[in-house]
Formats: sequence, structure tokens, C-alpha cells
Amino acid sequence: MNIDRAKELIQVQLQFSSGYNRNAVRMILGEVQRNYGQQEVDTLIREFRLDESFGLKVGTNFSTVGT
Repeated sequence: MNIDRAKELIQVQLQFSSGYNRNAVRMILGEVQRNYGQQEVDTLIREFRLDESFGLKVGTNFSTVGT
């Protein structure tokens, strides 16, 4: 998955903002982290304010989510 696709998917999940959508975002972040690293994950968390929407914190390791 490339970064643009990850952003599209996160935007869709934010429209619904349920617990299931939080888990979907965690899985997206896991794939991003495995492919692009922690810095890119932290950028997405900040850009989409995922800390406010889903309680996801900068610096969290998502690399094992969804494997």
C-alpha cells in the first residue's frame, strides 16, 4: 500500500469513527509502519488527528497489528 492509498482509507474510516474503524486504522498504520517506518506513521497520526479521533498516540508501534 502506498501512502496516498493509506490516506484515502484513513479518511473513509474517520467518517464512521466506531471501534471497528479504530481497528481498521490500526491495521492501516501497521502496514504503513512495516513498509515506511515509524516516522510516516507518526506523520499520519498528526495529519489526521488520530489521537483525538481514536486515541492513537505518536510513537506507538503498530508493526505487529494485522500480521
